[in-house]
Amino acid sequence: MARPSNRSPSPRLLVAALMAALALLSPDRAPAAEAVTCSINELSPCLSAITSSAPPSALCCSKLREQRPCLCGYIRDPNLRPYATSPNVKRVASTCGVAYPTC
Repeated sequence: MARPSNRSPSPRLLVAALMAALALLSPDRAPAAEAVTCSINELSPCLSAITSSAPPSALCCSKLREQRPCLCGYIRDPNLRPYATSPNVKRVASTCGVAYPTC
C-alpha cells in the first residue's frame, strides 16, 4: 500500500487554482461565445433577395449575421464562390448592415 505524501502543494499550483476559481466566480466575465455551424443552407431565407432586387427579410439579415464567421469559407469554396461574390450578395450584406469580408 502506498504511503500518503506529506508534501504540501506547490505555490504555483495554489496560485493557478485560485486564479481559476476567481475567473469562474467573477460576475462580470464575458459570456462564452456560441459556436456557429457553417451551413450555406442557413442562408436560404436570403435566396429571393440574392436572386432578385427584393430587399432582404429580417430573417435573412439575422441568418446572415449568424453566418458572418463563415462567409470567407463560402467565398473560398470553388463551388460557392460565384454566388458568394456576386454583387447581389454584397448588396444584401450591406442592406443588412453586415460587413462583407475581405478574405
